[in-house]
Amino acid sequence: MLVEEIMKTDVHTLTSNQTVQDVMDLFKDKRIRHAPIVDDGKVVGIVTDRDLKDAVPSRFTVSPKGEPYKKKVTEIMTPNPVTAHPLDFAEEVAMIFYEQKIGCIPVVSNQKLVGFLTETDLLYTFIELTGAHQPGSQIEVRVENRSGILYEVSKVFHQQNVNVLSVLVYPDRENNANKILVFRVQTMNPLAIINNLRKNGFDVLWPSMPQVNE
Repeated sequence: MLVEEIMKTDVHTLTSNQTVQDVMDLFKDKRIRHAPIVDDGKVVGIVTDRDLKDAVPSRFTVSPKGEPYKKKVTEIMTPNPVTAHPLDFAEEVAMIFYEQKIGCIPVVSNQKLVGFLTETDLLYTFIELTGAHQPGSQIEVRVENRSGILYEVSKVFHQQNVNVLSVLVYPDRENNANKILVFRVQTMNPLAIINNLRKNGFDVLWPSMPQVNE
């Protein structure tokens, strides 16, 4: 999946000459927590709600509060932020979020801002990819870590005429010779599938149901 498929294109921006009060007003009005800072069409920084909290006094302070709100955005923003390209893979950008510990990233093409991506966008994309937002059941199967095993397990779902919404593959932390397949299937009663998986010699981890001897 490409960044251009999941990024927001209606981006609310600020300039470095605006004030902290402008940032507060924008965040409150648009109900956002991050905004890119754009001067002359170029992204020069990022400002977040955390920057705001650090910049303004506590609401419990008794000192005059006017001056901090007049600060320029350039004084509180993070300059030269990491950027992404619309044709970057979403998975690679997710790694940047993780490694850099950031919550948003401007999307730039030809040195112009074309979109904006937040950790919320990535989380929603993950939910869509896993099919967790659709009615269904989750089945986890421990299998050998070898070529062709996914096809063999999938045949059981085909025989049961059950639609697979998504498949995720995890390493088995207890045994490197195995891996865990997590299926999201379009049925609310997976009992028949579980029984058939076990009949075919597969180790069903979830749902954890007692085996029935026939």
